[in-house]
Amino acid sequence: MEAPKSRFKFAFSSSRFSLLWNFFKGFLLLSLMLRIVFMLWQMNEVSWSPIAVIRTLATGMFFDIGVVGFVALPGILYLLLFPNRYVGSRLDRILIYFFFSLTVLLLVFVFFAEITFWEEFRTRFNFIAVDYLIYTHEVISNIQESYPLPYLISGVALITFLIVFLFQKKGVFAWTFAAKASVKEKLSVFAVTAVSLLFYIGFIKNNQAEWSSNRYNNEISKAGIYSFFAEFRNNQMEYTRFYTSIDSKKAFEIARNQVKQSDSRFLQNGTSIRRDITDAQPSDAKPNVVFILMESMSGSFMKEFGNEKGITPYMDKLAQESIFFSNLYATGTRTVRGMEAVTLCIPPTPGQSIVKRPDNQGLFTVSNVFRDKGYQNSFFYGGDGYFDNMNSYFGGNGFTIYDRGRGSVLSDKIKTQRYNIDDNEVTFENAWGICDENIYDKMLKVADEHYAAKKPFFNFVMTTSNHRPYTYPENKIDIPSGTNRDGAVKYADFALGQMLEKAKNKPWFKNTVFVIIADHCASSAGKDEIDVANYHIPAFIYNLPAQTPEKIQQQCSQIDLFPTLFSKLHWNYRSDFFGKNVYDKEYTERAYVGTYRKLVYMKKEKAMILSDQKKQAFYDWNKETNELKSIPMDKKFLEETIAGYQAADYLFTNKLLKE
Repeated sequence: MEAPKSRFKFAFSSSRFSLLWNFFKGFLLLSLMLRIVFMLWQMNEVSWSPIAVIRTLATGMFFDIGVVGFVALPGILYLLLFPNRYVGSRLDRILIYFFFSLTVLLLVFVFFAEITFWEEFRTRFNFIAVDYLIYTHEVISNIQESYPLPYLISGVALITFLIVFLFQKKGVFAWTFAAKASVKEKLSVFAVTAVSLLFYIGFIKNNQAEWSSNRYNNEISKAGIYSFFAEFRNNQMEYTRFYTSIDSKKAFEIARNQVKQSDSRFLQNGTSIRRDITDAQPSDAKPNVVFILMESMSGSFMKEFGNEKGITPYMDKLAQESIFFSNLYATGTRTVRGMEAVTLCIPPTPGQSIVKRPDNQGLFTVSNVFRDKGYQNSFFYGGDGYFDNMNSYFGGNGFTIYDRGRGSVLSDKIKTQRYNIDDNEVTFENAWGICDENIYDKMLKVADEHYAAKKPFFNFVMTTSNHRPYTYPENKIDIPSGTNRDGAVKYADFALGQMLEKAKNKPWFKNTVFVIIADHCASSAGKDEIDVANYHIPAFIYNLPAQTPEKIQQQCSQIDLFPTLFSKLHWNYRSDFFGKNVYDKEYTERAYVGTYRKLVYMKKEKAMILSDQKKQAFYDWNKETNELKSIPMDKKFLEETIAGYQAADYLFTNKLLKE
């Protein structure tokens, strides 16, 4: 076939580059369509003003151009280096057909992945997607159980075939194989591409897409692939480099003032908050403590907070029989952030959770308090604790591990015991682990062993059932397994109730306190910078000796749970915690919440948000409408916010959180 004569002198329109040029246009078109789909998906949340729509689409296209440049680079190098005398040969055709089809296949799969990721998180690819790339077993299993994989793969393959067929039908391949490009044309294409990509690498950051006060417009403005690699590079963030900071001495002066209590005495001056807590009526009582961290249990699921679906009957009953925290907030949006908060009692440091960071063994955690009082500390997880670095963190901080990690091993640096949960102890299992009933039964069995050995125990249980694919044993509740989130919530509530009923028949029950809290909410997405309502979680302290039920209405967060428990037990103990006893007369209502990039400090309806690039914003939160309204900056409030986060980051970074 004779090559068509180019209407343009610019090399990208040359016949040899026809496939590349059409791929470029096709990618931008599909990306635009995906962006429009997301806008329609969030129709009631995105800003639809003409300027907002234009800027969302234009910003998105700008990032898409960068993505397609990176994707096309191997093809451009091929066209640059492939000798002209072999253009159109069998080798040329095989290589181009194969790698073009493979590239299209991968991109179509990524587009599908973006849709499923958006369905789950209402965001473009972020650091969660990076984690998912690392923990492939759990994620692939979850995909297999959550989606009709044969249809998904068939759909990806069919769309790929149709795209290749369309290009073939339009003669794009024929043009590519029929013409030779001059050295000048090849070099010009390569040079333009190289300069463009260097520009993106050197000057374009993913957060530059965040131009709007509407979070959804910002996320839709991003490109998924660009976001993924940006998060891969920025998994950890130095506080002083990215956030507004103050003098360290002043930060610790404020932080020490924030954490002091009427019964506390600091052990040293300067960059430390370590102190001794001395109760006015100290007790040597050592009740067993069973701590349950419930997966994705939003406060909004409970009737106590207005839900009329009846999916948490046991927890609603428990709220009337326990110390119930009605105004408590999660520090983050992931399980590892919740684990960090309840064990270290620390505000969420920017970047990845400390649970997932290196050198996180031997820290001063709540396990130190229990260990110093002679407790046996155990961590129970129904999946493989290798996931999210849980075994390394808990094993390295004084817990015996019970998990389902049949193939994985602990590092030689971790001096702890680890036990596998046997197959004969499992009646139901999905991608994330064994069902909640099974992990509770394992915990009860180990509790019996510790009781028989006359050792007080602190059992930390992480549940998994309230998670996509929302599967659980059949005939336990009136919602079929795998139906939806409501079913998973109701099963998790059912399993918790069953465990407590079984525990009541144990000889150790009367001397056992049950502490129950969510790791985070089921969703954290919203149009504002931070969706405050989607950090609201339930928490309970149940079966505390001589304790009448009550509801704590003071605003607090996960970091305050154990300091409050220790106070109710009347314990003297050493503390390195930012969390406080909410009963203390010097307690000031406040909560730390955030994402891996946005750090929030709340005092009732006021919220200060620190962002990277050393930005900050001050809002008034309307609890009824869950909306943030910008208000003038308050310098004192800003310094309080900075102090807590800066001091926490400083202590971990400088290894001052070590026991």
